[in-house]
Amino acid sequence: MEINRMRVCGSTLFLVLTTTALLNGQTESVAPKAAGSVQATEVPRTLDGRPDLNGIWDHPYVPDMEKTFQNGLMSQQGPGKLPFTPAAATAFQKYDPHLDGDYTGSCLPFGFLRSFNAPYPIQILQTPRFVGFLFEQNTWFHVVAMDRKHPDKIEPTWFGDSIGRWDGDTLVIDTTGFNGQTRLDTVGHQHSDAMHVLQRIQRMDAQRLRMEITVEDPKTYTEPWKNTRVFALMKPGAELMEYSCEENNRDFTQGHIKRPAEK
Repeated sequence: MEINRMRVCGSTLFLVLTTTALLNGQTESVAPKAAGSVQATEVPRTLDGRPDLNGIWDHPYVPDMEKTFQNGLMSQQGPGKLPFTPAAATAFQKYDPHLDGDYTGSCLPFGFLRSFNAPYPIQILQTPRFVGFLFEQNTWFHVVAMDRKHPDKIEPTWFGDSIGRWDGDTLVIDTTGFNGQTRLDTVGHQHSDAMHVLQRIQRMDAQRLRMEITVEDPKTYTEPWKNTRVFALMKPGAELMEYSCEENNRDFTQGHIKRPAEK
């Protein structure tokens, strides 16, 4: 069967041309295989002895960071109700993505955490100096510097500035410098430009990876809160697909949306 190697997304059409099914808003778990002679219970390591995080990882779709669920090898553990400040709680209760407009419908950057929450695979590229996250979602990428500190003056961006270090076998990623123009998840939990994110990533075994996320944002939340999820390594030979987000796009080929009348 021929497989179309592109995902297309836009404000008027969300078209996924792939053989991966979506079930209840979550991608199906792909049964991973251990590479080479590595046993399923072993943690693969790089030449310098660090846990090997390289690979293409399937992960839970997290439209709501409050929730907890299991999906095959993958899982998501949320904190329950987020500790909003009174003003932030009121703002969230009033938010309606259908009325207010979700910025992702205009193909604007999802932002750091919402990119990890999207339902498509993520490839990790690991070197001693850098760790790179390649998001299939919109073909975005984010680089974590392992050999420097945060700049004294950070230019605020959609994804923030990330630095990393190893704490034993745990990769610790510290991210700050957000522009405050994104939301954390699909349901619209918000954050401010004061958000600080700490991720602790552990290779559990040959098949799984654990990511613990701590969110601190004194403008939005009364205290830090955590969210933890488990990724599953995809089968050997898996590749990221090209993804194109086109604002106000039209589907002229499948017949779902009629072509405008020619003048």
